[in-house]
Amino acid sequence: MSKTPTFGVNVNNREPLIAPGYTLQDLLDLSVVVDEVGFDSVWVGDSLFSKPRYEPMMLMAAISQITKQVRLGTACLVSATRNPLYLALEWATLDQLAQGRTILGACMGSPEEGVRREYAALGLDFTKRAEIFEEGMAVLRELWIKGETSFQGNHFQYDSVSFYSGTEMGPLMPVQSPPPIWVVSNPRLVRGKGDETTTGKVISKAAKRIAKYGDGWMTCCRAAQPQEFIEQREQILEAIDEIGGKPEDCVMSYQVTMNIADSKKEAQEGIQAYISEYYPELSQKMDISEWGPVGTPDDIMDWLTTFADAGVDYFICRFGSLDQFGQVERFAKEIFPEFAPEKS
Repeated sequence: MSKTPTFGVNVNNREPLIAPGYTLQDLLDLSVVVDEVGFDSVWVGDSLFSKPRYEPMMLMAAISQITKQVRLGTACLVSATRNPLYLALEWATLDQLAQGRTILGACMGSPEEGVRREYAALGLDFTKRAEIFEEGMAVLRELWIKGETSFQGNHFQYDSVSFYSGTEMGPLMPVQSPPPIWVVSNPRLVRGKGDETTTGKVISKAAKRIAKYGDGWMTCCRAAQPQEFIEQREQILEAIDEIGGKPEDCVMSYQVTMNIADSKKEAQEGIQAYISEYYPELSQKMDISEWGPVGTPDDIMDWLTTFADAGVDYFICRFGSLDQFGQVERFAKEIFPEFAPEKS
């Protein structure tokens, strides 16, 4: 592999609501462990009511006060359902609390029925979500860099708006200028085996969106298809180059579900138990190979190396196991050393 990848952990902020064996306190404690054993980041997800979970920014504010080094990110925040002014202020506050450790993983939401219902409940036009997302990203960046916005779009119009009334020392700004934004796109995963022409158009539009608004790309492409990642990555790099950006600066991140065990059979049973308890509606129709690697540390290493060679810079690990602590500690003990700089 050309360079050593970086690793973070999704600490599963939906699970405390549906799994009695994993409490909110467990989630907070796991975040501390992730920090202590050397991962780069802690991640939480987002949804309003289609898949209820603890609100990500409130949760990260709490995590920021009990961790020392890990960065804090959303995987991913449905930013198009939030007013960009409030989001800019909330995230600036979070970045201050975290002392500049935040990463905004931002998306517009998948075409699932539950996401459509969330848009409807909020009075938003689901069919315009890409445009809403892009305008919101433009507003965020302007506020975070300039401290003021006069954005005029189809969905948001502002005239010299800032978080500064004249009495403060200056506008309320994030520590980072601006906090990094990783734009999410999973077209092949959410569309499955649909029309390839339509999927190709979606991928092309997503590449341009990532190039224009993102500092990185976050995906969870089908885990048995590294070539799909390679093809999408190449389109993103070309799109960045076309607008005069620096392709080498774009972080290519991949959120992957995995289970580490002493044997492949044990790992498969572990992830099946996890899915059956947490997502019973998926347990009968899931294809484990598309979720991510399961097996021994060597099996996990082989998969990670394959995707690192395909161009993944950053892995966000989501452990498909009822024993979250054991998985985090085992990864740190048995996988981390294999990715030491002298071995890469």
